[in-house]
Amino acid sequence: MNTQATISPEENRISFDISMLNGLPDPVFFVDLNHVIVDCNRAAKQLLGTDVFGSKLDEILKNSSIIDVIDATLNGMPGTRREISLPFPIQRDFELTVWRLPDLKSDGPAWAMVVLHDVSATKRAEQMRADFVANVSHELRSPLSTLLGFIETLQGPAKDDPEATKRFLEIMKLEAKRMSRLIDDLLTLSKVETDEHISPRDNVDLGKLLVQVSDTLFVRAKDRNVEIVLTNDTKFGLVLGDLDELTQVFQNIISNAVNYGKEGAPIDILIADVEAIPETNSPGLSVAVTNIGEGIPADSISRLTERFYRVDQGRSRSIGGTGLGLAIVKHIIARHRGHLDIKSNLGAQTTFTVYIPKVL
Repeated sequence: MNTQATISPEENRISFDISMLNGLPDPVFFVDLNHVIVDCNRAAKQLLGTDVFGSKLDEILKNSSIIDVIDATLNGMPGTRREISLPFPIQRDFELTVWRLPDLKSDGPAWAMVVLHDVSATKRAEQMRADFVANVSHELRSPLSTLLGFIETLQGPAKDDPEATKRFLEIMKLEAKRMSRLIDDLLTLSKVETDEHISPRDNVDLGKLLVQVSDTLFVRAKDRNVEIVLTNDTKFGLVLGDLDELTQVFQNIISNAVNYGKEGAPIDILIADVEAIPETNSPGLSVAVTNIGEGIPADSISRLTERFYRVDQGRSRSIGGTGLGLAIVKHIIARHRGHLDIKSNLGAQTTFTVYIPKVL
């Protein structure tokens, strides 16, 4: 690497006005041959710290890839781009670009201009898409393999076996229904995501909706000896929403409460007024659905609304779950400018609370 006599940061300061770069969202900083930061814009100070002027970049970032690119650029290599990751304050991915600035004085040093473009969101979106495709392929492959296996069996060894034919056809019917539910949920999720930026404006009577949903789940609840108890403490129960989408939200949540709650334990549904919905501070209504059962591990609560995430995969599949229900719930609630809160104690209560803006 080139070396030269030490120059004070103030003497080394770039002659043009750095304030021109303060409006950029990307961190931009300038370093000399000794990796000393001689100037930077506002975004760089937010990333590296406000007192970085005059500090060595090696000591702040501790990332050899950046230093290697800077040295190569200062030694004459054309502007270079590379993807890097920085661990602070949280893991973030950046596209690193480095240029060599010409000497601004005949006896002055050369500088490297370093630009970090945050690509974390893009990388996460790419990974989510890859995971989504992998998960969909996995979820469809299992029932398809089952169907193909039974078809081959019915065409061969079980060709003239009426009892086997009847049993296998019933299994094939269940697997075909499972694929149909998955495709329906995928289409629903796609539609909700597409419309998420459009806030619904219809008036929906939340109390009436919950009575109807509870009635549709009566048979399933009765099979598990579960009573659904609905309490309405609201003075004015209209919310701004889409009737079909809100019906889907509460069908999913109450159905989960029935399926995963303790057999014979009641499910309590409480509708109440709230002065301020969390994160939006707008007035609304809350619907808290509480059941008693095994509960949800603390490290799983934040992942419940991820696509295809299941706390108990075997049990979820056995009751017909696709792993997309709560992801759909999350996006519908987001479209309604509402909020979802989940609290659970292992071996005790689990409460899903949905907040929806009310009609003023």
